[in-house]
Amino acid sequence: MKVLVVEDDKRIAAAVKRGLETEGFTVDVALTGTDGLWLATEGTYDVIVLDIMLPGRNGYQICADLRDAGNWTPIIMLTAKSGELDEAEALDTGADDYLTKPFSFAVLVARIRALLRRSAGRDPAPLAAGDLRIDPPQRRVWRGETEIDLTARQFDVLEFMMRRAGDVLSKTEIVNGVWEYGFDGDLNIVEVYIRRLRTRIDEPFDRHTIETVRGVGYRLHPEGG
Repeated sequence: MKVLVVEDDKRIAAAVKRGLETEGFTVDVALTGTDGLWLATEGTYDVIVLDIMLPGRNGYQICADLRDAGNWTPIIMLTAKSGELDEAEALDTGADDYLTKPFSFAVLVARIRALLRRSAGRDPAPLAAGDLRIDPPQRRVWRGETEIDLTARQFDVLEFMMRRAGDVLSKTEIVNGVWEYGFDGDLNIVEVYIRRLRTRIDEPFDRHTIETVRGVGYRLHPEGG
């Protein structure tokens, strides 16, 4: 498995590279945002570990550029910032996960492996809710004949909810079903994913697939809204 680490702190970059290589990963490192974007665009990676505060181009911009270009490689953002708004901004630009510095290397590895696991060993049967369809092994999504691009984490949330279509799911249930390694952040981050999914699978098609059940959680309409 190949990982791109984009981190301007040479000490942290070297430590992460050394640790991931010990775990069996192949690792490329970029020390600036400009170099990171170039490597991510020109190369093929299984996961990108992306710092937010970078010279040349920050992590938010890199993530947005990659997603706009149709590159949906899973991205884990690293940041010295903290707080729900910073986490939401990272996820809103298309990142799949985030870690706040200082972070545990063991947790970083666990989160990388969790993202990779979700692309293998899943039930291969296609899922449908009305004209909303997903292909789990290929990780592809359609509304009618229109294919929709989702980040790895957005896809995981949608797949989990489609497998439980019709059930009212709390934020805790969604986190426990998607974040396999154990989530230690604010459960309200689920709202970010729900909002982004709605902008992808519902709003362009004038649908209301994901319903909010006030005070309880969310429900995916089994007929696709």
